[in-house]
Amino acid sequence: QDGLKQCLAEFRQQLAWVERLDVTLGPVADPISQSASTSDAVDPENDFQREMSFYRQAQAAVLEALPRLRKLQVPTRRPDDYFAEMAKSDQQMQKIRQKLKSKQEAMERSEKAKQLRAMRKYGKKVQTEVLQRRQKEKKNMLNAVKKYQKGLSDKLDFLDEEQTSSQGNKKGNASQRTKKGPNAKRRYKNQKFGFGGKKKGSKWNTKESFNDISSFQSKVAHNKGPGKGGKGGKKALNKRPGKRARQKMKNRAR
Repeated sequence: QDGLKQCLAEFRQQLAWVERLDVTLGPVADPISQSASTSDAVDPENDFQREMSFYRQAQAAVLEALPRLRKLQVPTRRPDDYFAEMAKSDQQMQKIRQKLKSKQEAMERSEKAKQLRAMRKYGKKVQTEVLQRRQKEKKNMLNAVKKYQKGLSDKLDFLDEEQTSSQGNKKGNASQRTKKGPNAKRRYKNQKFGFGGKKKGSKWNTKESFNDISSFQSKVAHNKGPGKGGKGGKKALNKRPGKRARQKMKNRAR
């Protein structure tokens, strides 16, 4: 009992209110019911009701203490040039910045990967649509050809469509060739082996070459030229001997 009285005496220091800042009030009036709720009306098991009673009691204390602080000329608002030292060090903040930056870069990479996947998916979709359209056109053309062969139809519109499509493909290929041109490997082969074209039958005789006798030389023709074995020419110097002569030469050598 003596110790409790001593502690109570220590608590009851006769200090000014500005040093104590103690306010003991009930909760402020509820704006809905327009009545101050007592502690008996608060259900302690209801979390929302309990927290609201704490909030209204703090609100009543603020409404009571602020006018008294203004009366005592105690500032209650933070000045514009207020400076407070940060609780965390610069090294810790640098680590946090690096972590945030790495997270942002990872999000950007994942976003780019999503875009690439979407573009690939769209490209595959377009490719399948083109293949399906070509197969459909081919099927329609084959059906039209079969109908025409069986005599069920006398229209030849599918030929015009095929011709226009082939012309369009040729134009597209020609434009691509003019844009691209042959690569270095193709140019090297053209320079080495020629530019292609017809090879078979290039030396065949034609009507014009058959009738052309401007390059005919009678002295050389029919084995009558110099160095030939004809009447007007001399016998060849390195003529191979006959079989009997070669046999005799072998016998002599033995």
